[in-house]
Amino acid sequence: MQGLMMLVATSGACLGLLAAAAAAAAAGATPAQGDPTHRRQKRDWIWNQMHIDEEKNTSLPHYVGKIKSSANRRNAKYVLRGDSVGKVFQVNAETGDVYAFERLDREKISEYQLTALIVDKDTDRNLESPSSFTIKVHDVNDNWPVFTHRLFNASVPEMSAVGTSVIRVTAMDADDPTVADHASVMYQILKGEEHFAIDNSGLIFTTTKNLDREVQAKYEIVVEARDAQGLRGHSGTATVLVTLKDVNDNFPIFTQTKYTFVVPEDSRVGSPVGSLFVEDPDEPQNRMTKYSIVQGEYRDTFTIETNPDRNEGIIKPMKPLDYERIRQYSFTIEATDPTINLRYLGGTSSRNKARVIINVTDVDEPPVFQRPFYHFQLQENQKKRCIGSVLARDPDETRHNIGYSLRRTSDKGQFFQVTKQGDICNEKQLDREVYPWYNLTVEAKELDSSGIPTGKESIVQVHVEVLDENDNAPEFAQPYEPKVCENAAQGKLVLQISAIDKDITPHNVKFRFALSTEDSNFTLTDNHDNTANITVKYGQFDRERAKVHFLPVVISDNGRPSLTGTSTLTVAVCKCNERGDFTFCEEMAPQVGVSIQALVAIFLCILTVTVIALLIFLRRRLRKQARAHGRSVPEIHEQLVTYDEEGGGEMDTTSYDVSVLNSVRRGGAKPPRPALDGRPPLYAQVQKPPRHAPGAHGGPGEMAAMIEVKKDEADHDGDGPPYDTLHIYGYEGSESIAESLSSLGTDSSDSDIDYDFLNDWGPRFKMLAELYGSDPREELLY
Repeated sequence: MQGLMMLVATSGACLGLLAAAAAAAAAGATPAQGDPTHRRQKRDWIWNQMHIDEEKNTSLPHYVGKIKSSANRRNAKYVLRGDSVGKVFQVNAETGDVYAFERLDREKISEYQLTALIVDKDTDRNLESPSSFTIKVHDVNDNWPVFTHRLFNASVPEMSAVGTSVIRVTAMDADDPTVADHASVMYQILKGEEHFAIDNSGLIFTTTKNLDREVQAKYEIVVEARDAQGLRGHSGTATVLVTLKDVNDNFPIFTQTKYTFVVPEDSRVGSPVGSLFVEDPDEPQNRMTKYSIVQGEYRDTFTIETNPDRNEGIIKPMKPLDYERIRQYSFTIEATDPTINLRYLGGTSSRNKARVIINVTDVDEPPVFQRPFYHFQLQENQKKRCIGSVLARDPDETRHNIGYSLRRTSDKGQFFQVTKQGDICNEKQLDREVYPWYNLTVEAKELDSSGIPTGKESIVQVHVEVLDENDNAPEFAQPYEPKVCENAAQGKLVLQISAIDKDITPHNVKFRFALSTEDSNFTLTDNHDNTANITVKYGQFDRERAKVHFLPVVISDNGRPSLTGTSTLTVAVCKCNERGDFTFCEEMAPQVGVSIQALVAIFLCILTVTVIALLIFLRRRLRKQARAHGRSVPEIHEQLVTYDEEGGGEMDTTSYDVSVLNSVRRGGAKPPRPALDGRPPLYAQVQKPPRHAPGAHGGPGEMAAMIEVKKDEADHDGDGPPYDTLHIYGYEGSESIAESLSSLGTDSSDSDIDYDFLNDWGPRFKMLAELYGSDPREELLY
């Protein structure tokens, strides 16, 4: 045996040898003499674990254990290596004693991994191979339980049975659970134990069944958790807030024992009369009050509806109220909750009933008709007679007289009238075929002592049925257009006819048919089923003599009295081919009938045209009268155009000053002045010359003399400017080849100029070309 390393450990109150080393080379395993390599690798350390209690109360440092090598070396020292070396653990280099320089906490670090070495003091060379060992911290019951939350919230339905679970709370102990009773937790309730209890698992449950939310809605419980063998007074606490959930366990109770309401008698059916209120301590979602009438003879007159939003009862009438018949209603009501859980109730309350009194007040009501509507019958074509009567009364105590009238909007044709006594009479004879029904509106109004309508009114519908009588003769069922071949054989069927009657046709109606004359080539056969056949009597027809034949047919019915009508068939004679198909027929002019509405429209159009023509005539007449009284009427004559500057090239502009002509129309007044700044006007002035009687036109000499006079007046006018730039061309000078520009003496027919070239100048000269161009129709005449 080359060497021995021993580790001595201490723990708590006992010191023991936790590790001992004894190694001997077995026989046969001894290495050969002189093998230094094998000697260096031979293990000289024998290790085990070291143990130390956490949080030792002794002074620092704590002795942990001892490391030692069996090899006797003088120049050796012990060294520890690891994360905690120098901070927590140190070793005596000479003796190998290991010390802890901090208090150890198992709940933070439960074990430490270290490495022991024996090295040369001078060179720090390992003299033996390093060896690792573990220092385990032994648990001490130094922690008390801690709850996962300081505050817990829980809820449980009110009135729950004993033993109902509320919540489970948990406390954790950081000590080692593998050590007996170090991590065991015990629970107890410090506050609230009169209603709740807790078991060893932390489950809180109820211990009473009288938890009433309406008495107390919340409970506070203080729970303590402590070690089974911990120091007394070292424990953790937590608070549990328990909220009771509401259940429907309370009856509604009326806030009053008697309710009194006042309502007018004209309140509509179903309108609110009053509201009933109850007190229910349950929460709104558990308030399901039902109101009912339990006593009284008026349970079928009123009903009580529940407003779920406010849990109130609303009284509504189911029948019309009448002050004159019943002035007060009294009955007993009850409030219940059909959804309540009866097992929560200890007994019923007598305060859930109340008395209701409803007083009806009088109002001025309109007259009331005895019937909701009236139905009368009247034979058509009946002369004036009364067909029935309506009757209304005043429901109030005053009992006013009632006056009746017919609303004219329901009888626009004024066929009926109503008497003061309410009799309905017809004013005109009625035609069922025009209007079979008349719907009248009769008004009833209260009358005062003088017979003047007062107060309210009411109306009623009166339906008048017009009864039928046989007053319409039969006629063709449709407009027929019969055709026959000109070569038709004797007995050939032309047409089958039937008839209708505008009157109400009974199921046993019988129409009889006959020809009004036998002088025709047709025969009528009555089929006795309300139809008749028209056939050819003799044979062929002569289209050259008659292309159309008119055949009067007499139709009579079996009514009372029997009526007979004549309808005419217009039979066209046509050309036919060999197969009897029509190839050519004369077109017959359709019979056009004008209705009354069309005649009225035509009359209105004629009246409108007549009125317009009369207005035009009167306007023209007024204008003629205005001319006769001397009022000026605009007329078109030759125009004198004033130009603001001279044109170029006219030779006659030097002959005389034409600006004096500007005063011709004003009877010798001064000519118009130029602008104050000396510039000529910016636009041309259009003026009319004075009117002359026919044949009074003067010659050029007279015009020249007038011009000289005007020139002299202008030359001696001291107010005028010293120059003249306005020229009026009313007469061309003697040197102008255009002669006079006036259109009064011109005639297009006498002109030798051909203006057809204007047609080539484009659309702008189209009107001018039409005025002066030649008319092609005139050329044709010549």
